[in-house]
Amino acid sequence: MAESMYYEKPVLLDRVRHRQRRVRPSTSFGFARKANSLYLAGVEFGEACKEYAVVFTRGGNGRIVPVVMLGLRSRENLFVDAQDRWTGRYVPAFVRRYPFVLAELPGQSLGVCIDEAYPGLNETEGEALFDAEGRDTPYLRNALDFLTQYQREYVRTEAFCQRLEQAGLLTEMNARADLVDGRSFTVGSLLVVDEKKLLALPDAVALSLFRSGEMHLVSMHLLSLSNMQRLVDKVAQAQQQQ
Repeated sequence: MAESMYYEKPVLLDRVRHRQRRVRPSTSFGFARKANSLYLAGVEFGEACKEYAVVFTRGGNGRIVPVVMLGLRSRENLFVDAQDRWTGRYVPAFVRRYPFVLAELPGQSLGVCIDEAYPGLNETEGEALFDAEGRDTPYLRNALDFLTQYQREYVRTEAFCQRLEQAGLLTEMNARADLVDGRSFTVGSLLVVDEKKLLALPDAVALSLFRSGEMHLVSMHLLSLSNMQRLVDKVAQAQQQQ
């Protein structure tokens, strides 16, 4: 469900190939227009739960991951408007790291990639990636630090999801949205924490989740589910503007 398709031409960042390249800052989020959901790290739950529905899904590698729902239909992001502005108050880190991304290389190592299709990548304007001697610029070092922190949070979040699955707390949910014009949408393959199973946890497991701070993540996830209605409202608003 979490789509990262907006990386159209990701290539490994190369000190020779990209020596003269610069990154021109942009406020456009048009690149994420077709992402109907995005991966969310656990550290982001506190802000994201205030305006997005945070659910879980099974990724292509079979592992459970949390995502923010941005649309009801495939390739639909209701948080990017006609002027390519992000209309939500909180922008997920998955989006903020663009045009950079970490990619797994053979041997389980990670490499830094950049999307060469990013319109702001050029040789005359913006922040340089490398200096005259070919060393990382402060701009690139900041970007790399962000990616490193992001990866660290990804690992922590992955462990959290594994514990939820091992505890048998996740259950499948199909979200149905009925619109005022009579149409309806059903979004499947969503996983949410089953509150009954949560209350029935053995004391030791519940205490472990509480001590680790993960019970708080569960609470924020459950709280966020009321934001499903916001997606329905956004679809209705979009219809009225057509």
